[in-house]
Amino acid sequence: MASTRRSKAAESLANVKFIQEKKLIGKYFDEISQDTGKYCFGVDDTLKALEMGAVETLICWENLDIQRVTLKNHSTGEEKILFLNSEQEKDKTHFMDQETGVEMEMDDNLPLLEWLANNYKTFGAALEIITDRSQEGSQYVRGFGGIGGMLRYTVDFQSLQLDDFDEEDYDLDDY
Repeated sequence: MASTRRSKAAESLANVKFIQEKKLIGKYFDEISQDTGKYCFGVDDTLKALEMGAVETLICWENLDIQRVTLKNHSTGEEKILFLNSEQEKDKTHFMDQETGVEMEMDDNLPLLEWLANNYKTFGAALEIITDRSQEGSQYVRGFGGIGGMLRYTVDFQSLQLDDFDEEDYDLDDY
């Protein structure tokens, strides 16, 4: 009797989470359809928005296949942070310093989702981890790469790229 109650409670909890997830992603899609500019997607834009403190709710897929790789060039002391999927990780050209041809040493390598889970609060964001089990979740993963967010204010990512946004101007580890 008690185990039946527990499984019903677990099932109810799973349904609540499923409904909350559908609502969250629905709200995200509303921002896009209303063209508010208060959304971001993809690793680059999402991290830029986090840096700016613009992300209110960070939305990540539970199986996000992206590693945050920190490389160090020991001859220059320079550090470089890359975001690579499992295919890109196999390509060793990513681990070479383009200017000197020196192979950079891996300083750190952890799943981006884990890094975000440990650091999202420092950016003033809430973190929502979603599945692809709902139609909305599946669409979010396929269409938007499984990472994005709802923003506090509009960010013009095009002009950020046009302004020759230099990633060396900031270091995510400083936060």
